[in-house]
Amino acid sequence: MPLKFELFVALRHIVYRKRQTILSVGAIGIAVMILVVSNAFMAGFTDKLYESTVNDMAHVTITPEENSEYIHLYKNLQSELYKINGIKAVSPSLAGDAVLRNEDNVKNVLFKGINPRDEDAVLSTSEDIIRGSFFGLATSGNTIVIGDDLADELEVGLDDRIEISFPGSETRFYRIIGVYDTNTPLDSTLTYTSLQTAQLFYATSDVVNSISIKLYDFNQDREIAQQIEDKGYSAEGWTETNPEILQTITIETISNNIMLGFILLIASFGVISALNMVVMEKTKEIGILMAMGAGKSGIRNIFILESGILGFLGAVAGTITGIAIALSIGNYDVPSELYHIDSIPVIIRYNDVLLTIVIVFILNLIAGVYPASRAAKMDPVEAIATH
Repeated sequence: MPLKFELFVALRHIVYRKRQTILSVGAIGIAVMILVVSNAFMAGFTDKLYESTVNDMAHVTITPEENSEYIHLYKNLQSELYKINGIKAVSPSLAGDAVLRNEDNVKNVLFKGINPRDEDAVLSTSEDIIRGSFFGLATSGNTIVIGDDLADELEVGLDDRIEISFPGSETRFYRIIGVYDTNTPLDSTLTYTSLQTAQLFYATSDVVNSISIKLYDFNQDREIAQQIEDKGYSAEGWTETNPEILQTITIETISNNIMLGFILLIASFGVISALNMVVMEKTKEIGILMAMGAGKSGIRNIFILESGILGFLGAVAGTITGIAIALSIGNYDVPSELYHIDSIPVIIRYNDVLLTIVIVFILNLIAGVYPASRAAKMDPVEAIATH
């Protein structure tokens, strides 16, 4: 039996059994629609998570060698780092504990000395400034930038002078020239000053105790960190210092894929059920075809083709519907004051969509094997005599 005839018979079954066809295509379409929408949300929220965490942190961090408190000759190292392919920005810093006091209000903080331009290139810090200036740290001595929560706790504002000290040091006064807001705990625990001011405050020479690096591709963090370690320095990528981010995304992805896999399996069993009904209804027709010379492989091919066509139609219908729903939901505005986002993040990855269609098509071809084999095993005489 030529494949063209087998395809004709499969299409005839699909066209003339409209109710069963609609139900089968609908079951697969709904499953694929859920899969497309879920994947769009997953990709969108993952991208948003990376944007709000990984993009706002150092991708690689260099720290002092074991038994050493500081990184010396950091300016030479900074120049060397820019020669490594993949490094976008480098920011040296000197940080330590400090005590901030305003009258009776006292707070322990991390006092971080930075070069404002370098720090902003790595962490986009200036974007969080809500009052005053961040870059003013580079041109004015004994000045600081603090978080809005810390400003509220200490009851201070712009241009106020505040006492800062650490154990064993003399108290000094610093002027507040900027206030930032990141909506994180850092707003009450991190205070910025210039690198030179921090070196004077901690009475060190021209040294730092950390170098933060931003990459063009944050997925290369371990590779870049290894290249830096090969140069004799201690370096770690963000996937080592913040593994919980990857763990969260991995767990959510796995659980999401398992759930969606079961949905597709349920839809595929619906196709098997429909095809079994066809086999039962078309017993006499199958017997006649076999009596006319149709081989078992030909009969098998008819039902496998029918299953594949149903799967393909369901996958296409579900994909189109899923994309439309995902995009419409992505345009829906949400209260930013509650969720800190303006809209539901949605990303349609068309490679994933194409892969979904292919997988569903193949899965339904496989699902059609059982009813196809059942039809092929029929005895033509018994099949004709049945009806």
